[in-house]
Parts: sequence; C-alpha cells; structure tokens
Amino acid sequence: MSTLEIKDLHVSIEDKQILKGVNLVIHTGEIHAIMGPNGTGKSTLSQAVMGHPSYTITKGEILLDGENVLEMEVDERARAGLFLAMQYPSEITGVTNAEFMRAAINARRSDDNKMSVMDFIKKLDKNMAVLDMPEEMAERYLNEGFSGGEKKRNEILQLMMIEPKIAILDEIDSGLDIDALKVVSAGINEMMGDNFGVMIITHYQRLLNYIEPTYVHVMMDGRIVKSGDASLAKRLEAEGYRGIRDELGLDIQLDEE
Repeated sequence: MSTLEIKDLHVSIEDKQILKGVNLVIHTGEIHAIMGPNGTGKSTLSQAVMGHPSYTITKGEILLDGENVLEMEVDERARAGLFLAMQYPSEITGVTNAEFMRAAINARRSDDNKMSVMDFIKKLDKNMAVLDMPEEMAERYLNEGFSGGEKKRNEILQLMMIEPKIAILDEIDSGLDIDALKVVSAGINEMMGDNFGVMIITHYQRLLNYIEPTYVHVMMDGRIVKSGDASLAKRLEAEGYRGIRDELGLDIQLDEE
C-alpha cells in the first residue's frame, strides 16, 4: 500500500495566497473526489503536488510513502509514482503517443527491467480497446490536433500504461459527452486496486455516477472545509455550495450570488 499525505499545505502564486492549510491523506485503493466553487484552489492543489514552478509552497509538507516530495524535481515525482492528468494537455510535435508512453514506463524501471516492445504493444492494444481508441492514435504526435475528448482519453491511456501509485485527475470530465464520459470512467475503474489511488477534481456529480468515490471533499477559500462519502456529492448537486457554506458559517462570496 502507498500513501500520499498533504499536511497543512499553504501555496502562493505571484504573492497571492491560494491554499491556506490543506490536509489530505490518500491511500492506494481509494478514490477521493475534490469539489468546490471556481477559484477555491483545486487546480492549485494538483499543480503544487506535481511541482509546477509557478506555485510557491510557503508552509506544509507533501509526503509520498513518507518521503518528502517537495525536495524532488517534477520528473522525480513522476518516477516516484505520482501522475497528473491536466485540464489542458500540451501538444508535442515530433513525439508519438507510443514513443512517449514507452519512454515514461521505462523511466520508472531499472536498466535490466525495461519493458520490451512486444510487451508494450500488447498492453497498449489492450488498454486502447478499453478506451475505444483507434489504433492510429498510437502513432499520432502527442495531443497534436486531438479534440478535447481525444485528449482526455489519451490522458487516461497514459495513466493505464504508466500505472502510477497515486494519480491526480484535474477535471478529466470537462467537455466530455456522455459516451466519452462512460469510456473514461471505465478506464479509471479498470485501474482501481490495492496498488493505485486517485484524487479526482471535478465540478459535477455526473462523473461520480460512474466512478464511486470513497471520500468526497469540499474545498472553499483554499482549504478543505467538509469531507464525507458519496452522498456529499449528491447533496452538492441538489443544493449547490451555499448550503455547506451557511452550515459552516463561512464568510465566502459564491459566483452564483
């Protein structure tokens, strides 16, 4: 079992404080959904965990299996077992999907344990079938000319191929129609087990109809203010965030007001 621990995390960008003391523990085998109003720090949390240079950690710790992630470069965090599926994946001309994924897989392996081409192809074919992706996607340049839905499926394909310990999925459901949402959810569910845990950042209950969260966390004003089981997401869908804010007596202005 692996564990990601986020302790009293404070994060700023351009001298503006965004996260104001986030505490969260994610074990493999668990699905954590992070929900909250716009601008509350959800994406900042994902970027800070992976080490985006624009975000400054002013206080707190991030530990992966007890090891201080904050002392690692971005590539070291990925090799250690962290994975981030971004809202807006970059296009990289000249590098095919297949080349990128095989390099990423082997970067986490020792020299005497590299994945063979044949094993890679077998695994790629299997996972692309789960995600209903055509074979030619493997030889296209990374995200170049992909539609929004294709990019999201491709992020999940990378997740399934690389097999990290803990994945962070930042609004992976954004812009997906219902069929694509079901396919992406199937890929995530395929991954779940004792060696994989996930934090899903989402605005919508609809994704959680297909991926049942172990825990749901509500973020407001840069911190997690309430946690619960899957029923909490359904409450948010019915009531919005105002009910939680008023219940907790928080002095926060919401976009809907």
